[in-house]
Amino acid sequence: MSKKYNVAVVGVGVVGVEMLRVLKERHFPVGRLSVLARSARNINVDGVTYPVQAISNEAFEGVDIALFAGTEGEKGAATTYASEAVKRGAVVIDNGADFRMDPKVPLVVPEVNARDVKKHKGIIANPNCSTIQMVVALWPIYKKAGIKRVVVTTLQASSGAGKSAVEQLKEENSKIAQSGYVSVQADVENKSMPQQLAYNVFPHIGGFSDSDYTSEEWKLVKETHKVMHDDKINISATTVRVPVRTGHSEAVYIETDKFISSEEVKGILSKSSGIILVDDPKNSLYPMPKDAEGRDEVFVGRVRKDPFVKNGLWLWVVADNLRKGAATNAVQIAECVISN
Repeated sequence: MSKKYNVAVVGVGVVGVEMLRVLKERHFPVGRLSVLARSARNINVDGVTYPVQAISNEAFEGVDIALFAGTEGEKGAATTYASEAVKRGAVVIDNGADFRMDPKVPLVVPEVNARDVKKHKGIIANPNCSTIQMVVALWPIYKKAGIKRVVVTTLQASSGAGKSAVEQLKEENSKIAQSGYVSVQADVENKSMPQQLAYNVFPHIGGFSDSDYTSEEWKLVKETHKVMHDDKINISATTVRVPVRTGHSEAVYIETDKFISSEEVKGILSKSSGIILVDDPKNSLYPMPKDAEGRDEVFVGRVRKDPFVKNGLWLWVVADNLRKGAATNAVQIAECVISN
């Protein structure tokens, strides 16, 4: 019988729930499963009832793998409990932002830098959702032709901001349908985003910081450098919230070091792990978030050359931000841990 591992999932928000789904779907060899949150209760996921324990240091006794769901933009439970879990013998895989830029903590996307898992000292960080899908698409091109510049605009779904943001979008849509007025944010109870999202987009994800860029935009820069082990790539980002439930889209412009044709890029991407190429625009076939929802792959399309810059290329990249952008990537890291 293959070895089983005691697993703890910390957090039962949208990412924690997806972690439970992905563990089951990928047949991760779970021995004892603990689900931990602020308070004890039962939750139901796809017809399965999971008892939730109140989190404590003692809850990590005997745990081999601890998956922390994390909360973007806030200090996650990992800041309090990760060190305690590690002391008790667990490997912590954290989806929050707290450890990503710690030089002692590997930041891992298995299709790109799985070997970095071996460098862990008890904690491994999961990158931001928008970073994960971008580096999966960029890595095969980088290996073949190098990349010196990236300009990316993201179109990020409401679920990237958590369950409350999804509820805000739902409530706004309902109120607009009832009233006929396009501006309804003042009347919405579930208000977690800085602007109305229904029938709207806005370029504000995270807090504004250095040089008037947001923290989400800087994550794309710094995390990509760390995952790809190349801080010489010039990266500039604009992150935009859009009225989509789940599935982030990205318009990615790159300049390669060496010339590579768009047909070569398509050939490379079509054979790359974790990528599905959908690129037949004449027949209206290209990646869309509605098709990526519930999937673990990164979808790439609209691959085309810049007609004015010899080594310039455009890509359109879409992925489920709760799965490959969070839960699936974390479970893939766990699979790397147990295979080493």
